[in-house]
Amino acid sequence: MKKNNYSYIGIAFIILVFGIIFVPKIVDRISEGDINRKESRTDYADENKSIDSGLAFIEINGEPKKVPPFSFTDQNGKTITNKDYEGKVYVIEFFFTTCPTICPRMNRNLVQIQNAFSEFDNFGVASFTINPQFDTPEVLKNYAEQYGISNPNWHLMTGDKDAIYKLANEGFNLYTAEEESAAGGFEHSGNFALIDKNGFIRSRKDDFGNPIIYYRGIVSEDEKVDDDGTSEEISALKEDIKKLLNE
Repeated sequence: MKKNNYSYIGIAFIILVFGIIFVPKIVDRISEGDINRKESRTDYADENKSIDSGLAFIEINGEPKKVPPFSFTDQNGKTITNKDYEGKVYVIEFFFTTCPTICPRMNRNLVQIQNAFSEFDNFGVASFTINPQFDTPEVLKNYAEQYGISNPNWHLMTGDKDAIYKLANEGFNLYTAEEESAAGGFEHSGNFALIDKNGFIRSRKDDFGNPIIYYRGIVSEDEKVDDDGTSEEISALKEDIKKLLNE
């Protein structure tokens, strides 16, 4: 009986020594492990947290301007609405396939932008023809093939003429008009509008802190400046697309 008591005392002593020496180390390791896991989660959250682009919202009467609802037919005969662009950053233009002046330059610039963002499935372009009577889905499809338009989110759209002109002139304030004396029979803005993932019109600010609202779509990056002294804004547009994709 006495021998058993000594055994219990010995075992208890060993457990006590183990606790004094090793338990604090185990606690420290667990604590360090918790900190590491916490830091890891924080780092991951920071990496995936959206970044404020710093781009301005275009406001009308104090309210951020959003893309109006629309519904047209694209080059593949598919009905496309503004909801098809939700969650995507995209560029808007108004053009027509027989345009002999600025449209070819605008669309070559857009193709260059398309190629720069080919790895992003949430980037797109919305092109609205201002000559829907001629620009049928078949004509638009041929035009897309001619220019190398390959982004599945680039829709060249046709439809009701009045609805298209209302979208251009009232929805985006991008001038569009039928004019017999103009080259090709139509007049329109050569600017692009930039839209964020939530459908708001966005832009960078000028040196005075005012939104530039639109981006010049005619002068290419390679040209830098055209014959009239107008500077290119394609590089700025590309930079701002990237910012919005990271928002």
